[in-house]
Amino acid sequence: MADAAVAPPSLRALLARSDLRLRLVVDEADLPAGSIDRPVRWVHSSDLVDPTPFLSEGLVLLTTGTQFDDAADYPAYVGRLLARGVRALGFGTEVVRDGIPSGLTTACLEGGMPLFEVPYRTPFIAVARAGAEAIAADAYARRSWSLAAQRAVSLAALRPDGLSATLAELSRQLGCWVGLFDAAGALRTEYPRDGLEAGAVEAVTGEVIAMLRRGTRAASPLRAEGVSVTLQTLGRGGHLRGALAIAADDLDHEARSVVTAVVAMAALALEQQDGLGRAIGTFRAGLIQSLCTDDPALARRAGRDLFGPLPAAPVVVALTPAASLRSTALTEWLEVRAQEGRGELFFGRGDDGIVLVVPAGARAPLDEIAERFELVVGCSAPTGYDGFSNALTQARTARDRLSTPGVADFADTARAGLLAALGSEAARTVALGALTPLRTHDAAQGSALLDTLDAWLAHDCSHEATAQALGIHRHTVRARIAQAERVLGRDLSGFAARAEVWAALRLAE
Repeated sequence: MADAAVAPPSLRALLARSDLRLRLVVDEADLPAGSIDRPVRWVHSSDLVDPTPFLSEGLVLLTTGTQFDDAADYPAYVGRLLARGVRALGFGTEVVRDGIPSGLTTACLEGGMPLFEVPYRTPFIAVARAGAEAIAADAYARRSWSLAAQRAVSLAALRPDGLSATLAELSRQLGCWVGLFDAAGALRTEYPRDGLEAGAVEAVTGEVIAMLRRGTRAASPLRAEGVSVTLQTLGRGGHLRGALAIAADDLDHEARSVVTAVVAMAALALEQQDGLGRAIGTFRAGLIQSLCTDDPALARRAGRDLFGPLPAAPVVVALTPAASLRSTALTEWLEVRAQEGRGELFFGRGDDGIVLVVPAGARAPLDEIAERFELVVGCSAPTGYDGFSNALTQARTARDRLSTPGVADFADTARAGLLAALGSEAARTVALGALTPLRTHDAAQGSALLDTLDAWLAHDCSHEATAQALGIHRHTVRARIAQAERVLGRDLSGFAARAEVWAALRLAE
């Protein structure tokens, strides 16, 4: 944990105490790497054959060997200690035995258990006291470090770039990579820069996006490319502002206290930014309303300093669904994207969705929005700003024609024809209602007025052609059309009436 952190007590620290005169019996080179540097939680003594029910993990155990006889099973004894998580074994010599039994030395060597001698002149209580003092000193040092670290991050928060400075200080204090993700799940700030491998960043980003989509406050551990990462969402449930990622193994209580303080500061800073964001969003919405007058002069002047130039014409005007107006993630993602590429994207709230403006030849952001946020994005045909209002109507028409996430082009809607644009559920309901009298009559009388009328309109209202298509006499066709007029209460001799019935037939299909 950075410079101010103190290493926890270990066997090496005990061996370094010259007043204890402890001696490592098993050569360090023959032990697993790091064996004598592992943290020690306590020093305990026992001469039981199996003391493990009374031990906890991380202890150094002291014994005088009274439990061992000539038939002692040293490998089994050492194996029990290793399974319980004992860090090392100290043998008090010249108390019961002269020296350390060779069988115990061999068992410790084969099991990788550090074994050290406690000479007769060194009481076990002195070793235990030394361990307790080291543990207490370490706890005091860690608490002092935690207070100093919290003070440092608090001072960093007072800088003009408070949030970034706070994260940089947290990274320095913990000595690890720290990343801040925005509400859309994009990595917004990281310290140190490129301190995490690209593959690990990708894995962390995926997990952050999943957490943010759930919308509830949560903390989650993650193993990414061999690196342990702790994730913590920021903000309140249902209104998450982002997430903090810390690439560090096993943060202790003091380190977690520092992280908790930073999480609170970051959440507060993001909430404060949210108020500013709402003000900026209102300003953007006003510029969109100004563009809808088909005169971009005011929007250009008012937005130039804050947002940069508007995208160069010809532009494509796009519109998202009304529900997206509530998406903080989308708004933040758009804000970052617009700042990164000034003049390439402009956006603002509209009456029924977020209005997007991009150059006609640079529509990639629209595809990314549709895919990333699973939205329908309606797009206009290329236009100048003098046709902005009409382009927005085109975008709305295209958007409302598509039911699954993706980009909908007005050009495709136009090619589908006028009826396709009218093919809403309301239009189909009206069409079915207009044809209901014919359907009811056919069902009751066993007639075929509806089919005959459809064929007659399809054959340019020719009785002869309709008769040939249906395989009936032309007089029968004439009689059925006359009957259909009576049932519908319409005179079908004029073009307007015929067109309306034909449209109803098409919409009702």
